[in-house]
Amino acid sequence: MEQNLVSAGYDAVYEATPKSPTLRRLWREHASGADFPDEFANISFVTIPQLKLIAAELHVGPGKTLVDLGCGMAGPALWAAKETGANLIGVDFSAVAVGLATARAGELGMSGQARFVNGSFAETGLDSSSVDGAMSEDAIQYTPDKRAAVHEAARILRPGGRLVFTAFELDSARTAGLSVLGDDPVDDYRPLLEAAGFTVETYEEVPGWPEPMRTAYQSLLDAGDALTSEMGAVAATALFMELRLTLQQEIYKRRVLVCATRR
Repeated sequence: MEQNLVSAGYDAVYEATPKSPTLRRLWREHASGADFPDEFANISFVTIPQLKLIAAELHVGPGKTLVDLGCGMAGPALWAAKETGANLIGVDFSAVAVGLATARAGELGMSGQARFVNGSFAETGLDSSSVDGAMSEDAIQYTPDKRAAVHEAARILRPGGRLVFTAFELDSARTAGLSVLGDDPVDDYRPLLEAAGFTVETYEEVPGWPEPMRTAYQSLLDAGDALTSEMGAVAATALFMELRLTLQQEIYKRRVLVCATRR
């Protein structure tokens, strides 16, 4: 039941995001940056310089297969696929996000290069050793079983394949009792990755933490009336709950960028 409520909240936010110019404008100003192309807009904190680094570290190119785990509306993944020439599979548990990502690929003329499927971090539905690279942007902290998530990434990657992602380290003392985030708080992903069969090549805090998260989240809360009008009450309520929880509880230790190679 809890997971269904979470899924419903994400569906509502994804469906409402394209309808909200205020959300897109504030996210561009305070999170993704003015140089992030509108056609690849998203609601992660990844910037173009970070995305260029991710694309380079994936070590994929034409004829290779790239998967984005927790792809959402797939802006960064489609950018990476276009940049590298790799074929893209996006995986997300939100049917709304999968539909929006599929439509976006069509608008970009990338339908032949990208496809999107329903699945989770722990159960992608993809074949073993079937992909050459895997990426994720600020999403893995939300999966209720992070050990299962990294084992699934190892299973679908070919030996030598790279997993490159950004994520938030969770403060277990501050997430205790919280829905989803409190189920499996991880404050360091390295032990999980090593146990799953990865060699961790890079593990570093993204410069500038905790900005722009605080500024972006507060700007959205300050624009509550406009966002509610544009997004609708259900989506706005789900969004505001997450924003307030994050700011008030200070649940995140750091935002990190991780590069790991499947052994």
